[in-house]
Amino acid sequence: MAKRKPEREVSAGGIVFRRFGPEARFLLIKDSYRHWGFPKGHLEEEETPTEAALRETGEETGLTSLLLHGPIRIIDWHFRFRGKAIHKFCHFFLFESPEGEVVPQVNEGITDHRWLPLDQALEQLSYDNARGVLRRGGEMARTLVAVGAGRPKQQPDPVTAEG
Repeated sequence: MAKRKPEREVSAGGIVFRRFGPEARFLLIKDSYRHWGFPKGHLEEEETPTEAALRETGEETGLTSLLLHGPIRIIDWHFRFRGKAIHKFCHFFLFESPEGEVVPQVNEGITDHRWLPLDQALEQLSYDNARGVLRRGGEMARTLVAVGAGRPKQQPDPVTAEG
């Protein structure tokens, strides 16, 4: 009997960080399987991976002021679901959340969240293949925080600025 080719699925998600002084902390969410990971989901029709990552990250976390810093990497894995072989590809992007309260999307089974320093986030993650993505996202975030990149430029105070 010939082996059936697995169905291909494509999703996208976000590694979200926030600056806490000189340190970056990373957002982990707890999914319906009680695993700690990142917000992600399937691409909708005509949607790019970047658009899907922004939409899914916003929907699953309730964060609306997300700043895109760029792609991190694509990971893939094989699994079985309802008797079908699936080969899934997930595009991950680095987002910064300068403000806002996390409101987990309960109707999608997201029950909790945590902002953690990189080393603690790496330990908390439930999925091994996500650790490499987080390490790379952590390097990117560390560089952005160190050089002060990505922060809005302060406008001069019109009262004290010389004209």
